[in-house]
Amino acid sequence: MSTPATGTAMSPMAISTGRAFSGSASEESDMRFVTIAEQPDLADRLGPLIDSIWPEYMLQDPVGNAHWPRLFSDFPENQFVLLDGDELIGTANSIPIAWDGCDSELPEDGWDWALATAMTDADAGNPPAALVGLQIAIAPSHQGRGLSHQFVAHLRDIAAGQGFSRLIIPVRPTLKHRYPLTPIERYMQWRREELPFDPWLRVHVRAGARIVKPCPRAMTIRATVGEWESWTGMAFPDTGQYIVPLALAPLAVYRETDVAAYVDPNIWVEHRCETRSR
Repeated sequence: MSTPATGTAMSPMAISTGRAFSGSASEESDMRFVTIAEQPDLADRLGPLIDSIWPEYMLQDPVGNAHWPRLFSDFPENQFVLLDGDELIGTANSIPIAWDGCDSELPEDGWDWALATAMTDADAGNPPAALVGLQIAIAPSHQGRGLSHQFVAHLRDIAAGQGFSRLIIPVRPTLKHRYPLTPIERYMQWRREELPFDPWLRVHVRAGARIVKPCPRAMTIRATVGEWESWTGMAFPDTGQYIVPLALAPLAVYRETDVAAYVDPNIWVEHRCETRSR
């Protein structure tokens, strides 16, 4: 679900990130990246930021809800925020994972797979082989300032500093919700001036990433029809496909079984990082 809007690991060596922000937006500010390991109390301030960015239904993923708290308790060095003085500008989450296959073998159920697999790896003591980016969330009042480029660069720095040559990310394209009927396989091929059509994909490509493949089942959210009506503010009076606000694909509603299911499609990208010793 990595997007410039909404984890664990084998606890690789933490690197200090409480350093000056290097982006152009910092000329008259005190911007700096800080990990949750350095300031644990920051984790308690993230709720309002996340709520301001994601639609309610995107916070109902069972895999995310089962594992997300462990990111901050078990792997705080991989969760960081951008502060301007004491103001919370944005946050990012990542997880080391033991997966070391060919990038063409990355699974179709990307985000859910990454989080669940990393937790299993951690519990089993499997040595990590790559870093997975899960989220970049920037406060709405600070979007459009080029900060997403700085967040991606910082994720690459974290991967390199923890000894990982690969940073893999299931990217949730930011404009896909405007084209919910277009298959993700086609959307990822759209181009504008020889770069990806989607601005979030362009950020990654400009940072050196390679677009690998679609992950059409990155996150699956099933609930009752009533719950979905509550989350979206819509009515679903009949069985069928519905377009809901900010969804990247239609919501499937089955009135006869009182179930509605949404499958969020993403796109795998891979960054190659110049590693430093761990």
